[in-house]
Amino acid sequence: MLWRAPWLQRRVALMGLAAWDTTALYLSYNIIYLLRLNHWEGWSRGLLVVSATWLSISYLVGRYSPSERSNKNAALIRLGQTFLAAGGVVALFIGHSWLYQVVEAETRFRGFLLPLMGLSATLSTLGQIAVLKLERKQSDWLIICNEDDSNTLRQELRGESKTLRSKSILLLPDDACIPTFTTPGEQPAIAVGAIPTLSQQFVEALLKLREDGRKVVPLLSWCEQQLQRIPPELMSPEWLIQAEGFGLRPGSLSWRIKRLGDVAGATSLLLVTAPVLILCGLLIWLEDQGPVFYSQIRTGLYGRHIRIWKLRSMKTNSEVLGAQWASRHDPRITNIGRLLRATRIDELPQLASVLNGDLSLIGPRPERPEIEEELEQVIPHYRVRHWIRPGLSGWAQVCYPYGASIEDSRMKLSYDLYYLRNANLLLDFLITIKTIRLVAGAKGASPGAQQ
Repeated sequence: MLWRAPWLQRRVALMGLAAWDTTALYLSYNIIYLLRLNHWEGWSRGLLVVSATWLSISYLVGRYSPSERSNKNAALIRLGQTFLAAGGVVALFIGHSWLYQVVEAETRFRGFLLPLMGLSATLSTLGQIAVLKLERKQSDWLIICNEDDSNTLRQELRGESKTLRSKSILLLPDDACIPTFTTPGEQPAIAVGAIPTLSQQFVEALLKLREDGRKVVPLLSWCEQQLQRIPPELMSPEWLIQAEGFGLRPGSLSWRIKRLGDVAGATSLLLVTAPVLILCGLLIWLEDQGPVFYSQIRTGLYGRHIRIWKLRSMKTNSEVLGAQWASRHDPRITNIGRLLRATRIDELPQLASVLNGDLSLIGPRPERPEIEEELEQVIPHYRVRHWIRPGLSGWAQVCYPYGASIEDSRMKLSYDLYYLRNANLLLDFLITIKTIRLVAGAKGASPGAQQ
């Protein structure tokens, strides 16, 4: 499968932070070890546990996530997150001091652990400051597109002001605009939309810029890199035919490897979560003596109808009037149902659908056919999401708040299209750890809850 990873490009600096933290912990641990015991320990069981704890807490509290562009207190927030990570390591080792055997018990805390966390936190904070400065120095973009695409992008950029790292300027293509992006001085990178009517002079000006080393990319590639999604209005049928990517196809090696991972993962999760399912089923029954499970028909691969099962989170007979959008503070949701939805425990019975091949662990969430009939009428290229097996979690679920409207469905489709074009095992792994973070923070299926 052709390798595509625009999501990785966006996260290089953040992955570098994790690598820097690991290095800082290694150096701090061994320097203190050397000073106290005159020996360079290298990697040890204690250091491995410290590193795993530090990295896990850092990820869960958001130290390896992009900061909001408009937040003036980003440095203070990162400092507070660093103290949380250090505090988590200290708390772990106060309770389980047997994890590291380096000095006498009475001096472990004051003589080893506190200096270790102090030096590590200092080095880690310096790395965080360097990344924040790097984010602020990212280049501006000049977007050259037609009027329809311009209107679409202006609407898209309104919701990205907090996270978009670069200033974007929209420019309609006209020969009179050439001096705007060819004048010496500031040299923004350029994204170019599909414009069949560009003049030869305009094209030659763009080619000259590219020849001189200026970054010039297609508009849809800019959307992938900057927005981490593909707005469906910017796609044409011709682009869908010609575009690279979309390599996760039935019968391909990557498709078979993904299926093998689905079976192994679903089996393991069912075994591990069986006690949780039993307990939650009991709580559901105790609340109103209604059925524990409920099922729905959803749309699967190639538009086929599939039946999925969930733990019941709504009151019985909640859809006697037909399919309805969920809403924030939906009165149909039971008390235990709110907890199940926030932690996504209600989705666990769908692991059986993963085993029988109707679902994947990672993929676009399957929608109800009666709702999709409306969505296909108003959202361009909606059926493209059926090119791949739907999943329990997906790129849209970890990047966008739970939605319950046509506009939310359109936004989720833009993330699904991004996933279809760039799907690979590493992206699946990223979605998996982002899902774990959402579940740990109880930010599950709640309309409007920021994820």
